[in-house]
Amino acid sequence: MSAHTIFERAPLGSIVAWSDGTPRPPERHHRKLGAWKTSNSQGRLIRKQGPLGARLVDPHASFTLHEADYGAGGVIAIRVHRTFSLASSLSFAIIERPAVGSVRVFDRAGGHAELVHLAPHRAAAEHWLSEHGYPNAVLEEVSADEAAANTVEGRAPA
Repeated sequence: MSAHTIFERAPLGSIVAWSDGTPRPPERHHRKLGAWKTSNSQGRLIRKQGPLGARLVDPHASFTLHEADYGAGGVIAIRVHRTFSLASSLSFAIIERPAVGSVRVFDRAGGHAELVHLAPHRAAAEHWLSEHGYPNAVLEEVSADEAAANTVEGRAPA
């Protein structure tokens, strides 16, 4: 899939993989493997920036994936996000969509909101929120209608 297709079809909270199509180098080639992983990995879709309408795509539109967290003792020291332009030449695939009934936790309302957590249900989302303190957080449940729309439009889970 193209970056444009991911922007149009992947719901926030989906796991998205990207690849440049090159084969994975052997484990013993640490530098080559590290460079390869930059262009071949996966992450959770946490944000879409820029409007997308019928035949109107912002040339600066992009999406952001949360790739990894690094830290110790329950404290995250580094959070790795990757932002891709719709003009990206990489290939993308939707690995997993959020389950019906799961709850997205956004850091705020509005167009600049970013997904900070995907909980399996509302009680888990509220518990997570009580421990992580986002004062302007917004909860959004993944509905059966959203899943049905994906199936009707030919977007059955990948």
